[in-house]
Amino acid sequence: MGFFLEVLIGGLLAGVLYSLVALGFVLIFKASGVFNFAQGAMVLTAALALVRTLDIAQKEWHWPFWLALVAGFLFAAFVMAIIAWASERLVLRKLVNQEGIILFMATIGMTFFIEGLAQTVFGADVYPLNIGLPKEPIFILESVFDGGILVNELDIWAAVIAGLLVAGLALFFQRTRIGRALRAVADDHAAAQSVGIPLNQIWFIVWLVAGLVALAAGAVWGSKLGVQFSLTLLALKALPVLILGGFTSVPGAIIGGLIIGAGEKLAEVFLGPMMGGGIEIWFAYVLALLFLLVRPQGLFGERIIERV
Repeated sequence: MGFFLEVLIGGLLAGVLYSLVALGFVLIFKASGVFNFAQGAMVLTAALALVRTLDIAQKEWHWPFWLALVAGFLFAAFVMAIIAWASERLVLRKLVNQEGIILFMATIGMTFFIEGLAQTVFGADVYPLNIGLPKEPIFILESVFDGGILVNELDIWAAVIAGLLVAGLALFFQRTRIGRALRAVADDHAAAQSVGIPLNQIWFIVWLVAGLVALAAGAVWGSKLGVQFSLTLLALKALPVLILGGFTSVPGAIIGGLIIGAGEKLAEVFLGPMMGGGIEIWFAYVLALLFLLVRPQGLFGERIIERV
């Protein structure tokens, strides 16, 4: 029983890391109806800006760690603001009221541009990132199970960060004037404009918030894996999370991540030996495919009814 719980908890904590990336997708889709394929590139760019600023401030300017860390996060947030402004001004503003597939294709183009520009400016090497979060494994529930259950402290901190983000974003969408405007824009661009909602400002705000979420995800994933090109592939792993949780639900991104994380870990450990291993690579996508057949809008997604 102890080993099962160890695998389950490890999977749940890994799922929280997937959810951090999925949150950025949900924000933009909820506010604009656009699936932002560039979210993975934004995670990489934010992490690169953070780690390179941190390295320069410590090694060349000899700043203390805490001051270098603050400067790194501020500069990375500034880079995300520039990306949000450029995305709205140069891409989204030109495509108002266009079909969703056109906007989706535009974000694919943005992905390669942002990714290439980030690696040109900040470098394409693998950079270790230390933001002060503990990374050592610890044992919990030692009084209940013999030897305890092994967990990673970094994963626990990631769960705390994700929980705070979800709570903050839920309040932002439900309780603030800007949040209600975001939901109105998502329902109908033209109708939102007709009642005086500034579409351009709303899109800038939501892309900025998504960029800050990408910064949080990049900081955690960069601390875990190092800042490297493969961070952009997190966009692909976030897709099954969105399918399960729903493209418009902030809590759904967390629930979907937990299901995917726990499911793939349990399948790899308990079914892998019988099936030859490698289940963790494809389990999430097969589960998402099966889920689409039963509930295509996701667990918490809004059911869309079109009258013709």
